Amino acid sequence: MFLPPSQNPGNEPGASRALVWLRLFKPARVRINQRERWRMVLGMVMCIAVVALFAQSLGMASSPPWMVASLGASAVLIIALPSSPLAQPWPVLAGTVLSYLVGVACAALVPSLSLASGLAVGLSVAVMLALRCLHPPGGGMALFAVLHPHDSTAAAALPVAFNVLALVLAGMAFNHLTGRSYPHAQATPPSTRKESGAFTSADLDDALSHYNQVLDVSRDDLEGLLHLAGKAAFQRTLGELRCRQIMSAPVHVVVADTPLKDAWALMRKQAIKALPVVDEQQAVIGIVTMADFMRLANLEVHEGMGQRLRTLILGRPKRPEQVQGLMSAPVLQVLAEQHVMDLVPLFSDAGHHHIPVVNEEQQLVGIITQSDLVKTLAAAVTQT
Repeated sequence: MFLPPSQNPGNEPGASRALVWLRLFKPARVRINQRERWRMVLGMVMCIAVVALFAQSLGMASSPPWMVASLGASAVLIIALPSSPLAQPWPVLAGTVLSYLVGVACAALVPSLSLASGLAVGLSVAVMLALRCLHPPGGGMALFAVLHPHDSTAAAALPVAFNVLALVLAGMAFNHLTGRSYPHAQATPPSTRKESGAFTSADLDDALSHYNQVLDVSRDDLEGLLHLAGKAAFQRTLGELRCRQIMSAPVHVVVADTPLKDAWALMRKQAIKALPVVDEQQAVIGIVTMADFMRLANLEVHEGMGQRLRTLILGRPKRPEQVQGLMSAPVLQVLAEQHVMDLVPLFSDAGHHHIPVVNEEQQLVGIITQSDLVKTLAAAVTQT
């Protein structure tokens, strides 16, 4: 039996909010293939094994802390997220060592274990933010120093630094061998990148200022991803669009011996700016436009003394009486099944305003104007 919203528990605002809240705990899908999963697993094994062997070879395994758990978290970032700003060499090295020293200082100066633990993690984050080396495992390193004060001393910062350096070098080698960029190369700076698409670098900066959260992706990579997504959406909406889908049809036409006054009257009556000229087989042999008529009308206006002398000597130019004397030929044509994207350079660079559309038999079937293309592009941008 159907229940009205007021009696249906599933439609109660409280139940809906609870359901939405519970959905926040749904794990996100990891969009990687099986090969990438195995690359990550093997990378962790190799990097941590290299750090352990390095410490043992230098005799550091006998003096704590020769290996700390936070190095495992650092390895996950370096191998699984090599493009992350949090995984780059400077954050890994400086973030880990400085956080460790902050933890050592808090353990020595703050008697309360609880307070020292909180201060160590909080102050380590403050230092990492100030020095642009935010590295999440650094917080774990600071806490380790507080919880193990006897093993954590300022002198132990050197073996910690060596271990982290070994991890970074191992990560560089493994990522390079498996086709990953590490250290991750930044994209072209926004000041030198050519603006394109539906947004600019300034728009992205404004959006990030409103978002006001640390992102696990660099700003330049984010901009590049958004541009790629915009291009993909633009290609999806325009990539398969054909000329026949945006052309105007049927088309008003004239023949070569049509009197100019009749052609002009037709253009005025139909409020159009171009008339294709066709032969008996409906093949396009020329085109006459409003601009052609304007040039014809301007032949005898604003005559100066020099123009009058030339007219006296050479005589007045003979005015054409039929369309064939005024039309432009040959005419650029496109096929009905041609992609609309092919028209963009023709209108923008070549300066065309009207392009006849023909079928495979070269017969006129429609015409595309700048207005038709602009409307199509505007609709595509709106959808993206």
